Amino acid sequence: MLYKICHLTSVHSRYDVRIFWKECVSLKKAGFDVSLIVADGLGDEIKKGVHIFDVSKETKRINRILKSPKRVKAKAIEINADVYHFHDPELIPIALKLIKEDKKVIYDVHEDVPRQLLTKPYLKKFIKPFISRIFEIFENRAAKKFSAIVTATDFIKDRFLDINKNSYSVKNYPIISELNNEKDYFSKENRICYIGSISEVRGIKEIVSAMRFIESQMDLAGNFNTNTLRDEVIKIDGWEKVSEHGFVGREKTAEILAQSRVGLVTLYPTINYKDALPVKMFEYMMAGIPFVASNIELWKSIADENNCGLIANPYKPDDIAEKVNFLLQNPEQANEMGQNGKKAIKEKFNWAIESQILIEVYKKIL
Repeated sequence: MLYKICHLTSVHSRYDVRIFWKECVSLKKAGFDVSLIVADGLGDEIKKGVHIFDVSKETKRINRILKSPKRVKAKAIEINADVYHFHDPELIPIALKLIKEDKKVIYDVHEDVPRQLLTKPYLKKFIKPFISRIFEIFENRAAKKFSAIVTATDFIKDRFLDINKNSYSVKNYPIISELNNEKDYFSKENRICYIGSISEVRGIKEIVSAMRFIESQMDLAGNFNTNTLRDEVIKIDGWEKVSEHGFVGREKTAEILAQSRVGLVTLYPTINYKDALPVKMFEYMMAGIPFVASNIELWKSIADENNCGLIANPYKPDDIAEKVNFLLQNPEQANEMGQNGKKAIKEKFNWAIESQILIEVYKKIL
């Protein structure tokens, strides 16, 4: 029997790496009939055998929250899948209605949302704990009803295990072939890079300030979360050494990594990052370049146990610069760290292993 699988998102792009390139494509290769519902305004298409259905885009946050889920629900019911797999907290009410239609539903928890809410800049400080607690109560009650819960980290999985025994960690490790490159480390330009979303809590101000002390150019790939933040950052001493690319696709990402000697992942140790597994760290490893990461215990253990990166205080530009300069000035050691990182990706931190866990989850609930 050819089971129909439908992934749902009203927030993420149609080519989101975890949702489309990893989960949807892997399930298609495993023999499922896979659809993906998105709300990005780019129209319907079929890519890699996955049917992508677009329910149109809402530009305002309030409309995205109130209107997009309704259109996602209508399309989901029309598709009439055997399993629905949703990726956004906004879609929990829709998921609960699908359960009432006697459908199997998987909740894919990318982040620890209650803790993430505590760091949202657009929420008033005094109201953050209240909203966080209310959402956690709501999420926990809903979680009991889902056929399975898939999480991006072990920490999030452990939180749900007492609520739903069918909770599994499917980590967001990279696809080995995607960003792998064989360019000789010693032939690379004297460049460093940061790839990913750009916000204050992701350390952008300190990274740019650190460039004052680094004899290198930095490739900055990603979108600023606000125009106001960008206006502030471009005035920081060190910006003159930054090459800004904006959002880049996977091909350009691979190109930047191929020419870089060091990757940066110096996010603030906020409550929702302390147990996170940053995708960019593993992409640096897969590309064979060492990284400089925040002094978060989990990240430190990855760097130390695999000898693939250095740790710095993300609040101190001079410390970030010191670690970057060490790697730039000691290319033999930097290359060794890069190769160690690539080896670790091939042996344990890769999507091929995680995709099998995902497929087993589907087999179990079906």
